Amino acid sequence: MSHSNAYAPLYNADGKPTGRIRQKNEEIILTAAAEEFARYGFKGTSMNAIAQRAGLPKANLHYYFASKLGLYVEVMRHMLELWDTAFDDVTVEDDPAAALARYIRLKMEFSRRHPQASKIFAMEVISGCECLSEHFNQDYRSWFQGRAAVFGAWIAAGKMDPVDPMHLIFLIWAGTQHYADFSDQILRINGKRMTKVEFAQASDNLVRIILKGCGLKPPANSAHPS
Repeated sequence: MSHSNAYAPLYNADGKPTGRIRQKNEEIILTAAAEEFARYGFKGTSMNAIAQRAGLPKANLHYYFASKLGLYVEVMRHMLELWDTAFDDVTVEDDPAAALARYIRLKMEFSRRHPQASKIFAMEVISGCECLSEHFNQDYRSWFQGRAAVFGAWIAAGKMDPVDPMHLIFLIWAGTQHYADFSDQILRINGKRMTKVEFAQASDNLVRIILKGCGLKPPANSAHPS
């Protein structure tokens, strides 16, 4: 947010919230919904429970999201947007070691910051992707093929070993999302939740394993996401 908007009015003349307060309320609702859906599933979650967790009147939820299904889909769409945007900027001109290391670290940071949304997405995929069927369409397949083509170009140019791009992407997704989707398993093994420092160490480990498997040297002194 720019400083020029810091004192913008919270409501328009018609009494509706401005962009600033709308964004804040939507973030509060999405966070609360992610917690409820991850804990109780779609069927076991009510709009009233989400409103209570968010600390907002139930009417506010229906103002921003017309139905429970719409809110459920939006939680997952928001997560997918974060994941996909982190991969959008990778091009054939990039150094593959630096680009892959950054992507792995960003995905790990998403797992640290948004574990509940990741779990909801995993449960939805396992159950058949019914609510996300419109998302996984030809546009998404074309997006994925475009990302895989970048890896193919790196391989063709001799910048990395000839690994299968599709399975490399699957491996990165699986390795990074594990720390969110199976956080309770990690808790029982470690006896405690992972700290930010431990996430950074796990990121370093994934970067080293995946990049060396691609014939790449992990970049030195890679900055961790803030």
